[in-house]
Amino acid sequence: MAQVVVRKLNEAVKKRLKQRAARRGHSMEAEIRDILSVAVAGEKSSREEGLGTRIARRFAGKGLDFDIPEWHGEQARPAKFKR
Repeated sequence: MAQVVVRKLNEAVKKRLKQRAARRGHSMEAEIRDILSVAVAGEKSSREEGLGTRIARRFAGKGLDFDIPEWHGEQARPAKFKR
């Protein structure tokens, strides 16, 4: 397990953390672990996002105003080109 040292923590913040931990029946250390775990649980890296989501975010607000429907469950098929 990793250890983290937090320097220059405001005394008021420390007091509130201690009070919060007491209300929940945790040690202050356990409470801080819980807070940090919850804070990062919902985050996704760009690698976890779908390609379409990343493309849509990149071009959002660029004046391209059209909707491309999603085709969930459709089988991939090769493109057909006219000669």
